[in-house]
Amino acid sequence: MSGDLDFEPIRGLPARLPPGETLLWQGEPDLRAMALRVFHVRKVAIYFGLLVAYRLASALHDGASLFGAAKAALPLTGLGVAAVLILAGLAALVCRTTVYSITSRRVVMRIGVALPITFNLPFKTLASASLKLQGKGVGTIPLVLTDSNRLAYLVMWPHARPWRTARTEPALRFVPDAAKVAQILAEAVSAALPETVNVTNPVVSQAQAGKQPSWPMAPAAA
Repeated sequence: MSGDLDFEPIRGLPARLPPGETLLWQGEPDLRAMALRVFHVRKVAIYFGLLVAYRLASALHDGASLFGAAKAALPLTGLGVAAVLILAGLAALVCRTTVYSITSRRVVMRIGVALPITFNLPFKTLASASLKLQGKGVGTIPLVLTDSNRLAYLVMWPHARPWRTARTEPALRFVPDAAKVAQILAEAVSAALPETVNVTNPVVSQAQAGKQPSWPMAPAAA
């Protein structure tokens, strides 16, 4: 793992790829999924909507006119709109500053809004991975590191599997066409480390069959 550079010769990568290494895939999180599942924009909107409805009903019950009730609820409405916009803006910043890359030798994660940092994860540091589909082709690919490789959960958030704080699992969060990305990763690991990985069931075929797809190195719990 290494700190990010101010100048990226290739988008999302801290340096040019060495001879023999090729870039297989690059992507970033889906904005809608990030906003709804990490920053909980919908839940916050519903919460403030209920507060506004209660304020309106309370004011009307106390004899206020419709205009007076709306005026009483206006501060809460403004606060709710501001909260939703801030959270949506944070989600957009996270997506805009994130680049996930898969090469023929490693996974690279360039993350961080205020302080970008790049994590290089050679295939030999990965113990297993899994794929969790989350609708409309979007999915998350958590990566389990070997025992000798550890990352801090707070440093990786939100690019980590939720609630795995004791042993952080960095994750490609909410990537579009996730089954295809998982298949690219599985095949790349199989080609780079044929002695440790045997890809017998392509991830994409499991996804099409409606099963919980997982990277064949070692299935991870959902």
